Amino acid sequence: MRVDWAPERRGAWAEVDLSAIRNNVSLLVDMVGPSILCAVVKANAYGHGAREVAAAALDGGAQWLAVAFGEEALEIRESITDVPILLLQEISSGTNSNEIRELLELGIVPTVYSAEGIERIGRVSKLMNRQVGVHLKVDTGMHRVGADIDDLQSLMESISRFPSLGVAGLWSHLAVADGEYGEDIEFTGRQLGALRGVYDKFVQSGESPVMLHLANSAGAIAHPATRLDMVRCGISIYGELPSEMVAGRLAEHLAGNISGQLIPALSLKARVGYVRELEEGERLSYGRHYRLNRRSVIATVPIGYADGLARGMFKPGHNVDEGAGGYVLLRGERRPIAGTVTMDQILVDCGSDTSVSLDDEVVIIGEQGEDRITASEVAAKLGTISYEVFCGISSRIPRVYLNG
Repeated sequence: MRVDWAPERRGAWAEVDLSAIRNNVSLLVDMVGPSILCAVVKANAYGHGAREVAAAALDGGAQWLAVAFGEEALEIRESITDVPILLLQEISSGTNSNEIRELLELGIVPTVYSAEGIERIGRVSKLMNRQVGVHLKVDTGMHRVGADIDDLQSLMESISRFPSLGVAGLWSHLAVADGEYGEDIEFTGRQLGALRGVYDKFVQSGESPVMLHLANSAGAIAHPATRLDMVRCGISIYGELPSEMVAGRLAEHLAGNISGQLIPALSLKARVGYVRELEEGERLSYGRHYRLNRRSVIATVPIGYADGLARGMFKPGHNVDEGAGGYVLLRGERRPIAGTVTMDQILVDCGSDTSVSLDDEVVIIGEQGEDRITASEVAAKLGTISYEVFCGISSRIPRVYLNG
């Protein structure tokens, strides 16, 4: 007989506050109107849980959802049947016709940017005798994926060969909308101008007006001209921002007609699994890199790099008084991670605090007492971004949903 283990038995878990998702989406909807908001819930909603976040985002006022791959769209479509879901990447050459048919039957909105991608969707839609509106992605300078502007005429001809296909949207992606330097701002303007130029030629050629979208979270907040018909917000709906510049622009908006604030939705927590006192001079964990400079209470916490707590949260050669490693919150105070992060566990130096005991709550990301450790703070310790921190929280960490 299989026993379902509750999160508290695992000893580590992530709490996702769905009211924060609703709040954040509602605030952004108010800010970007009359543009509509598409909530980006790819990569399991940046590690927060795709189905749950998608439903909360729609409750908050989002009108579209976006994912990277077909399987992500199908997972959400099982519970959300009547909202457009945009595929941000072209359906790959490894996808068979039955799989494409399933996506089209469920009303998933495909992105195209190559003749091969158009052919794949066109053949299946023709066999289905189903009209499909694709969104044509244009490369305006990021050079990741997207049609070259010089190739658009031939791609439009490829689409026109299939009476079952039509262009329902034109879009691109901003590369440096979170940048604060003049060259970043100028490049964002060039991207906007390039997409508008494509749209103007599209309409002048006799095509019907289509949905135009460009802005990500940074664009939607910091560059209002990029909002167009729809904005695609990812990190901001989770309560984080991509840069200090964007945070400053949001503060300007909040000081005007928009009330409220973005609320971080995810907290990563654990419970103390073991406590002991060790003498000054003892060295801890693999490599014995952390040396105690006083008699200390050491808490062992059952979370490690297999759970997404990166080894970079401890830097060899740095002890408690040097402040270069990562911290957790325990009994309302910041405590340093003491030694190498292992696969399943970390050690926490609690100094002389003998009140620390088994099952005390430990906060790795989130709030405890009057302090908060944000995903951005953790990312800064690791030399990365909050997106990667969220996406790195592994599937063996249970997600607990609050205010659903």
